[in-house]
Amino acid sequence: MANSIVHFELPAKDTKRALGFYQSVFGWSFREPMPDFEYHMTEGIEPVAGLYPQQSGEQGPIVYFNTDDIDGSCAKVRDAGGEADEKQPIPQVGWFARCKDTEGNSFSLFQSDDSVQPPSA
Repeated sequence: MANSIVHFELPAKDTKRALGFYQSVFGWSFREPMPDFEYHMTEGIEPVAGLYPQQSGEQGPIVYFNTDDIDGSCAKVRDAGGEADEKQPIPQVGWFARCKDTEGNSFSLFQSDDSVQPPSA
């Protein structure tokens, strides 16, 4: 459903410590990370969460909102005074775009599209 939360991410300074924390507190299970990028996805909870090494000082959960038109939604974010990066591919899954609201809060947009191909090198 458009505009609903479909995913969230948890950047971590120490992924091993953070995995242990969420397993202990909430009983979450995590899949094995991707072979070329340390990204641990939860199993058995909705929405699915991803835990990964913190980058560029990221902190706090990053919430992903579903959209049927990521380009249009990015334009709406900008028109309303927020910031929206260009959409990026998630091969065979869809598109995402990192955004900020007018108060500096980070969030992301997500559009499902299993036809998305990896970027050409």
